[in-house]
Amino acid sequence: MSEENQQFTIQKIYLKDVSFESPNSPQAFTEKEWQPQINVQINTSNQSIGQDTYEVILEITVTAKHEEKTAFLAEIKQAGIFTMSGFSQDNLGGMIGAFCPETLFPYAREAVSELVSKGGFPQLLLAPVNFNALYTQQVQQAAEQAAAQSEQDTSH
Repeated sequence: MSEENQQFTIQKIYLKDVSFESPNSPQAFTEKEWQPQINVQINTSNQSIGQDTYEVILEITVTAKHEEKTAFLAEIKQAGIFTMSGFSQDNLGGMIGAFCPETLFPYAREAVSELVSKGGFPQLLLAPVNFNALYTQQVQQAAEQAAAQSEQDTSH
């Protein structure tokens, strides 16, 4: 297939799930120096929902701890419906695994920032993420696991 036949369309971008917890408030707000340890976890998932149409979900969990106590926990599932046609299977994997999450990230970043601010904490802006590198790493890990599994299967 030639690149001329490739089509990519964003059908919809939406917030699928959101959660914010501040288990140690109001004490969390009385701390003199606010220097939390921030832990950010990012996951993606997807499903086919029709011919050439996929739902891609970018899940971000941010945990802020101050002196071993959880100050806040914010979870966002930013989703999008994308239509993609004319891509090879390899390219389609990259589109779903890297390009779509990259498209969703600014929306998720804004939602996290807004949640944290509304929760009474200083603004939190997530650093940019290299989704191509994350996707490549996932593909390599899957290939290594498959190779290890087939080695196990042949050694028995």
